This record gives sequence, C-alpha cells and structure tokens, in this order.
Amino acid sequence: EFANKLKEYGVEILSTGGTRGLLESNGIDVTPIAQVIDFPEILDGRVKTLHPRIHGAILARRNDPSHTQELAAHGIRPIDMVVVNLYPFRELAQQADTDLETALDNIDIGGPSMLRAAAKNFTDVVVVTCPEDYPELIKEMEDNAGAISWETRASLAQKAFAHTAKYDSFISHYLSHYIRQN
Repeated sequence: EFANKLKEYGVEILSTGGTRGLLESNGIDVTPIAQVIDFPEILDGRVKTLHPRIHGAILARRNDPSHTQELAAHGIRPIDMVVVNLYPFRELAQQADTDLETALDNIDIGGPSMLRAAAKNFTDVVVVTCPEDYPELIKEMEDNAGAISWETRASLAQKAFAHTAKYDSFISHYLSHYIRQN
C-alpha cells in the first residue's frame, strides 16, 4: 500500500534484490539499485547500497549550490525518502539453532548506513524505519499534496537513530554472549 501511494505521487522507487522482487510481484515498477550505481550487487549481495551514488544522493544538502552542482557533475539524482526494514538479526540470533555464520550473515550493513545518512539529512530526506508508520505518512502526504512536515521528518530521524542504536546493541550483546560461551 505504501509503495502504491508513493507511485501515485510519481515517486521513483529504488530497491535491492528481495524487496525489489516483492514489489515487482505486486505490480509495482522498481528501479534496481544496480542500475542507479551502474555496478552489480557483489559478494552474494553483501555489497549493494554502499556507493557514492546512493549516499551522495541521500546526504546532499538541497539548499547548498555546491552540493547540487556536485550531484549534477556526477549524474546523481537526489533521494528524498529512505525506507529500510533491517535484516531480522535479533529474531534469528534468538533462535537456539542459529549458528554464528547465519547470525553474521544477517547483520545489515547498508540499511543502517542509509538510515543514518537520511536521518542526518532529515531536513531534505524523509527516513522511515517502521512499517507501522506507513499509514500516518500516507495520511500526511494526502493532506499536504505529497509533502512531509519538518516536525514529522525530525521525529522520524530521531526514531531512525534510536532504531539503529538498538539494532547495533542487539548485535553487540549477541557477540558478547557468543564470545563468553565459546
């Protein structure tokens, strides 16, 4: 529903593998990240969004002429909203039969990086970490011709930093426990 609403407002949706497949199977056109960065996902998908065409597009200040000129010089289009659902590290790590390799493979690297970049630049970029926020964002967009207020952006940025801190805390706790047990 959220992706469909974004499409109604003419938003181009960029995505990686699994999410892209889900959206496309539901009839939503998606631009693959690999097309944006002109580079394939590598290392079994471990590296896909850690690229200047992604982070530059998120971190550029829209009111800074040198930033907009630099984006233009490198053919980078700004990204105005970052929506990330992190890999389910906590859920997998809490399962008794999860081995270390599986746990490590489910540590999201690019997702938290994009969330932190978007939260840092919340005056220009909306950052969304939680599907429970989708209905409220849709309503705000409907009420404001697609716009999201500064107050909502700031609140979502704070939430993103709290979310990534909690995520990293789970990873730290898991590794600490693992080390003590082995």
